[in-house]
Amino acid sequence: MSARVMDLADLLAGIAPVGAGTQVRGLACDSRRVRPGSLFLACRGARGHGLDHLQEALAAGASAVAWEPAGAVAAPVLPAGVTGVAVPALSSRLAELANRYYASPSARLALAGVTGTNGKTTTAWLVAQALARLGADAAYLGTLGYGRLGSLADSDLTTPDCVEFNRRLDELAAAGVTHAVSEVSSHALDQGRVDGLRFAVAALTNLSRDHLDYHGSLEAYAAAKARLFVDCRPARMVINVGDEFGRELLARLPTGADALTVALLDTAGGDRPARLEGRLLAAHRDGLGLAIDGDFGRAQLASPLWGRHNAENLVVALGILLAIDYPLARAAAALATAVAPPGRLQRLTAAPDRPAVFVDFAHTPAALRSALSAIREHCAGQVWCVFGCGGERDRGKRAEMAAVAERLADRVVVTDDNPRGEDPARIVADILAGFSNGAGVDVLRDRGAAIARAIGSAAAGDAVLIAGKGHETRQLQASGSREFSDARAALAALGQVE
Repeated sequence: MSARVMDLADLLAGIAPVGAGTQVRGLACDSRRVRPGSLFLACRGARGHGLDHLQEALAAGASAVAWEPAGAVAAPVLPAGVTGVAVPALSSRLAELANRYYASPSARLALAGVTGTNGKTTTAWLVAQALARLGADAAYLGTLGYGRLGSLADSDLTTPDCVEFNRRLDELAAAGVTHAVSEVSSHALDQGRVDGLRFAVAALTNLSRDHLDYHGSLEAYAAAKARLFVDCRPARMVINVGDEFGRELLARLPTGADALTVALLDTAGGDRPARLEGRLLAAHRDGLGLAIDGDFGRAQLASPLWGRHNAENLVVALGILLAIDYPLARAAAALATAVAPPGRLQRLTAAPDRPAVFVDFAHTPAALRSALSAIREHCAGQVWCVFGCGGERDRGKRAEMAAVAERLADRVVVTDDNPRGEDPARIVADILAGFSNGAGVDVLRDRGAAIARAIGSAAAGDAVLIAGKGHETRQLQASGSREFSDARAALAALGQVE
């Protein structure tokens, strides 16, 4: 796709005065994304100012610099040929600039946004697969990358800044994509990264404790999630009212909001709490079966996914497809063959005489509970759990995750996750404090060795859950980042070639 070219004066019309003649061939808030001809947008941030990275942007070929005046920040001295302009409150104008430059790409395709503590990746992945099976040219954007499922480009954030988000949507729309499904993180909502986007559908999976190191309280975290539905004004919404926060959110929506309520019910009978409901009929080694009922009719859905949490993800995914106006029968059939994304209760092939091994991204108490409960439903033998907790993140959830593992697993191996710059020994100590006793608990800091020990010790009828890192291929330590994959380590322990 050829680069868009726009005169800086046209781009900033009504925002900041600047003379005509400077051609802009791209936008970037991050100096690492600057390309020759880019306008570098230097905003004030929580830990510094974009001008701190001015030299990197100039070295990369920026043709112009727009900066946000802030306190003692001095106007930059720019080399000849580089245009500079001060833009008051630039941070709050990014969405407007991105939409103007990229010609409102979210209006050129049907964009669905999925938020929630757990299930974002799986739900978005399921919907993207189903849309493709329904004949749409569909793309996914989120933790695993962005693009069509067969050719994802790397992404360093679940939800990028609004300039990069619009650039990606523009790239996808220009390539012929008609439908895009994006994960939307609480950080992105709090920082305005999805401001100005036009969501055809916004969906909530659930809400539980997470990211309190950033948000400070569960209330602030919930308020950030609510922004997708209240401030972003999606055309339609899918709300999981089987979740307590979903019910609270529904009550906060303005009168006349087009909200499709969904729920996974535990028992049959009684009044329907939602317009679309699912009931788990069966859980077996081949997957699960759902009965679907509600305003759209009835259907059966057999899926290869495991666990109640995935049954709930399927119901939310089905709601999104219905909100996009696909009929129930076709939507359910399209979801029936959809598989889990990498690292989301991903089952690794094992010989019949070896344990079943799963890799999952579970890094919160609720997610670990869901993953272990799912395996319990399908495993007659012992359940092993290998997990750790990330460094420089919410310390409060470490003991909670230990309590979950102790209750739902027969054997636990505590290991390093991504310690980052925090002392790994302190992280392990925080985790161990959550066990009521040490029976059945081993500590092996080396993650590869911990995975090998669990798999080597488990019997053929057992199951091993390796939790925390999921699809990640790097381990973050104080000494830097090293290549490491839970799936590759598990396959090596199983004696298999990836």
